[in-house]
Amino acid sequence: MYKTILVVDDEESICQSLKGILSDEGYEVLTARSGEEALQMIEEEQPDLVLLDIWLPGIDGIDVLKTVKQEYPQIQVIMMSGHGTIETAVKATKLGAFDFIEKPLSLEKVVLIVNHAIDLVRLEDENKLLKQKAHYDYELVGQSGAIKDLKEVIKIVAPTNAWILIMGENGTGKELVARSIHLQSKRVKRPLIEVNCAAIPEELIESELFGHEKGAFTGATAKKRGKFELAHEGTIFLDEVGDMSAKAQAKILRILQEKKFERVGGAKILETDVRVLAASNKDLEKEMEEGRFRQDLYYRLHVIPLTILPLRERKEDIPPLTEHFIREFSLKEGIAPKTMTGEAINLMMEHNWPGNVRELKNIIERLVIMTPSGVIDAKDIPPFVKEEGEANDNHALFAHQSYRAARREFEREFITRKLRENEWNVSKTADSIGLERSNLHRKIKVHGLEGKKE
Repeated sequence: MYKTILVVDDEESICQSLKGILSDEGYEVLTARSGEEALQMIEEEQPDLVLLDIWLPGIDGIDVLKTVKQEYPQIQVIMMSGHGTIETAVKATKLGAFDFIEKPLSLEKVVLIVNHAIDLVRLEDENKLLKQKAHYDYELVGQSGAIKDLKEVIKIVAPTNAWILIMGENGTGKELVARSIHLQSKRVKRPLIEVNCAAIPEELIESELFGHEKGAFTGATAKKRGKFELAHEGTIFLDEVGDMSAKAQAKILRILQEKKFERVGGAKILETDVRVLAASNKDLEKEMEEGRFRQDLYYRLHVIPLTILPLRERKEDIPPLTEHFIREFSLKEGIAPKTMTGEAINLMMEHNWPGNVRELKNIIERLVIMTPSGVIDAKDIPPFVKEEGEANDNHALFAHQSYRAARREFEREFITRKLRENEWNVSKTADSIGLERSNLHRKIKVHGLEGKKE
């Protein structure tokens, strides 16, 4: 999109001269001859940049600058004056002007300063988009009580400096929760540094965590800053802490206790101020009891525990997650957002998702790419999702303690599947299973299946 510049000067020749040169640079240029006209145009057009003369009839340029910076702080302003003094330039800068240009104007200098100001506008726009994208990417999606409770707890603990231990199976979204906490924290302007504790080789633990000096060991050809140094005044995310070796646990514990360290091969003591978020897919209490995880490290990390339930225990989150991922991948592929039929959603609900949200996300990405039409139907769902859903349902029948409950569950599932096979045609289904149509209607009502087809 073209960036818009408003030129404000009471001299017609200056307005036209600047309009011509800036239009040649590819900008859309508007002009105003007074402060009052400028403010009206700013309200209506919301330009990206204002070239503003100080001496104007009526409201002068300084007052216009004050109003603009108060009401439209995102708009950059470059001041112009033929009677400029250092005092005036300093005053304009303090009020928020991007720069100050003296008359007679050097058109080359004007173009240079305007381009710099517009570059800043573009950077600010990109920054806003990135922040919006970050919040979208790390949004916790779901309508289950477990997710609602988790969001509430995050809202309370995120602005504090409390250390948090996030627990949950692989694929439940522990990293997502960590990033959500960081985005809502007071440290959001500082980095979030991730440490994959399971992937650090034994011989490189100290170098990865604390960094090293040039020549500290064979292959250390340059100085390297470690994870804790990079995370200073920010957040460090210790992912899969339960998979750390005993040596790594000792090193982590030391720095968490002392809050200071030395680079490998260095003599200078560096202090670190980090907020610690840790995550594990293991039962750390059990690991501690069996001697695989240090008790002192566990209690150091276990200040505020957060548990993310597996997707099979909060299946009501599957429809909103599915919609979220369809929208995300449709946008990524540059296509119109696809939709999913009720039958397809029902199949997704029947699957137990051993890979949790990560598995669901991968399936949806595949469906968005591989489904040729704009509607994802039951026939498009991968066979293993259908088969595993059926197997899980069959095993679930044996979990009932009474024959009556198991029979009722089987009847409900049998009728649902036969209706699906017959495209929810009640008469056709009744004929195929040898049941009176009125009797089938009654059973559909008893089992609450009237609204199941969307």
